[in-house]
Amino acid sequence: MTDLPAPLPDWFAGRGWTPRRHQRDMLDRARAGRHTLLVAATGAGKTLAGFLPTLAELIEHPSAGLHTLYVSPLKALAIDIQRNLLGPIGEMDLPITVETRTGDTPSDRKARQRVKPPNILLTTPESLSLLLSYPDSALIFAGLRTIVVDEVHAFATGKRGDLLSLCMARLQRLAPALRRVALSATVADPDGYRAWLAPDGDIGAVDLVLGEPGADPDIAILLPQDRVPWMGHSGRYAAEQVMAEIETHRTSIVFCNTRSLAELIFQDLWKVNTLGLPIGVHHGSLAREARRKVEQAMADGRLRALVATASLDLGVDWGDVDCVIQMGAPKGSSRLLQRLGRSNHRLDEASEGILVPGNRFEYLEARAALDAVEAGELDPDIFRPGALDVLAQHVMACACAAPFRAPELLDEIRSALPYSALTDELFDRVLGFIRDGGYSLKAYDRFKRLVEEDGVWRVSHPKFVAQHRLNAGIIVEATMLTVRFKNGRNLGKVEESFAAQLSPGDTFFFAGLSCEVERIDTEDLVVRASSRPARIPTYGGSRMPLSTNLADRVRGFLADSAQWARFPADVREWLEIQLKRSVLPEPGQLLVETFPREGRNYMVAYSFEGWNAHQSLGMLVTRRMEATGLKPLGFVANDYALATYSIEPVTDPASLFSADILEHEFVDWVQQSHLLKRAFREVAVIGGLVERQHPGKRKTGRQVTFSTDLIYDVLRKYEPGHLLLQAAWDDARARMTDVGRLAGLLDRAADTMVHVDLPRVTPLAVPVLTLIGRERVATGGSGEDALLIEAEALAAEAMRVDP
Repeated sequence: MTDLPAPLPDWFAGRGWTPRRHQRDMLDRARAGRHTLLVAATGAGKTLAGFLPTLAELIEHPSAGLHTLYVSPLKALAIDIQRNLLGPIGEMDLPITVETRTGDTPSDRKARQRVKPPNILLTTPESLSLLLSYPDSALIFAGLRTIVVDEVHAFATGKRGDLLSLCMARLQRLAPALRRVALSATVADPDGYRAWLAPDGDIGAVDLVLGEPGADPDIAILLPQDRVPWMGHSGRYAAEQVMAEIETHRTSIVFCNTRSLAELIFQDLWKVNTLGLPIGVHHGSLAREARRKVEQAMADGRLRALVATASLDLGVDWGDVDCVIQMGAPKGSSRLLQRLGRSNHRLDEASEGILVPGNRFEYLEARAALDAVEAGELDPDIFRPGALDVLAQHVMACACAAPFRAPELLDEIRSALPYSALTDELFDRVLGFIRDGGYSLKAYDRFKRLVEEDGVWRVSHPKFVAQHRLNAGIIVEATMLTVRFKNGRNLGKVEESFAAQLSPGDTFFFAGLSCEVERIDTEDLVVRASSRPARIPTYGGSRMPLSTNLADRVRGFLADSAQWARFPADVREWLEIQLKRSVLPEPGQLLVETFPREGRNYMVAYSFEGWNAHQSLGMLVTRRMEATGLKPLGFVANDYALATYSIEPVTDPASLFSADILEHEFVDWVQQSHLLKRAFREVAVIGGLVERQHPGKRKTGRQVTFSTDLIYDVLRKYEPGHLLLQAAWDDARARMTDVGRLAGLLDRAADTMVHVDLPRVTPLAVPVLTLIGRERVATGGSGEDALLIEAEALAAEAMRVDP
């Protein structure tokens, strides 16, 4: 270790460690001044590899000011990294300062950081963008040597990645010698990320360093004592078995795919926690204080289990976690690996994981995920052009920092890969939008944020600078109400749409407590603790999509009966009877079954394109059914299938699935539904057209929605080609409807459809048909019991082999 400056060799030796090969490689690349992407297994010391060159440089050449920026997708991860960095720095008695800067950082500390920045600053893309909006940003970042992007796969392909790529382009101009580093454990397309990371998208400028492979994970599928359920998607039936696993491990993380499910699973586990073990719950809607308290309890080893969502998917290193439990299907092999990495956070120890499938299709998905992990197959990464609302926000940030000339800023923006193909005409439209809001809005001074004089663009009034810094950000949450006790203690937030269903005296579970509503104010839901039974808050937003890799593997299971010997007896029987009574689709085929039941006519299409795409398809198909006189009554969907039910039978399903449905029904549906308005609300907030906060006052969600809906209606009528309507359409197509997968399905449908008309329901149809009625029944109680009885009757009918 002669190439490491003292006291680093002694620090490694004191732990019985030697630097791993990839950590030394990262040091060598840094000394050569190379941009670098590190892909290494969880527990391989990625974070240390990213910071080792910084520590070495600051030991060899001590300096004041900002040396390294670390950018994380999560506030919790930035806090965790700070804790893990300060330990070694303190042990070696190094004069290196480390601080965080996120939305949770006090304003006085943020102000001090601009005057006296630390050597290492840990932040998020949004906080970095805000820091770049200050006039002194050129001084703050002039000596910046390195930017480290952690968990790069988590945001590079989305809007937060667009913002970060623009920020890196600006930093490179302020500090031309800046070196870019990215870290990840789960990257399917390293070259795609190398191009994203590189200045000007020059893939050759970024070296790829691969870490040593870690121990293979130890993953099991937890099966109930009797059989795999027909209905459900949460694994709730296995609460006692999950609790038994918690009892036999030091510390467990129980991952759920939604915030609602996390609250529900926590309550289920608490009911069967006969030993009274300390368990907690963690998700993004909880108050900051509640999240910090739970995170510290986990770090101190005071909890035996934590029920969590994607808020803890990434990077957080709690060394005592020895088991990860996934409730419901993981939806992707990369996500599963990421979550498994929270267990035994060490390279040479196998991560232990347990999957709890919610139904029979989810069992197949869980098995597919295990096979994908074993084969080293990760989910594909889809890069796309940068979003226009993000670009508008960034241009405004640049104007807040200093006046600019358009050609120079455009060159800088094009050096960010997502915007490398940005045309002069489109950039002029972005500038025009920020200048006056567009020709439909230019009569209003509130939209005139920029002025141009002699080729120089500047902010038209200081109030717009303050407005930008108050409102900038990429994450636009649904309208939220604060849940608090009468004494002011803040528990977190629930969506306004859920709160609107509540009245004083109603109870709901939140932050692990049963909360009774006392009153509902404009922005607050005032509650008191209760011991009464309660419902679970619901949250909007799209669900995690089933990855195409896992969908293809599940299709392969259906077509290959040689695989079935690995499945439980009841899953085998399910597939065998389906094969006797109908067919199982070959890979690439679209099986459509039609059958009558209890006075209704059902059509079930097994398309395996994920819930978001199926929801969109259900809307479109039922509109077409209405137009053709089939009198549809409704539809239900899961990740694997879409089922419609109608008065008249479907005799020609091919006509319902023709590709021209995207040209006609899709446009009409999106424009008439809430989808485009919802998308417009988000892009209007991100693009700066509508502010969420004024100095000293925050707008309510209703006020923001009213403002955006009003502007939306004006633009739809008078300026349908407006920049933000274009951005809203892009969002509605890609993110909210999964139209890419939908288009692929419809393009294939005519050539691959296999239609089977049957006298009664089939085994394969049972999991999706059991969803009918579930959306209208509150959790627990007689309604839930009635649905279970109905599901059993439906399954018995489907599994009967005689005619």
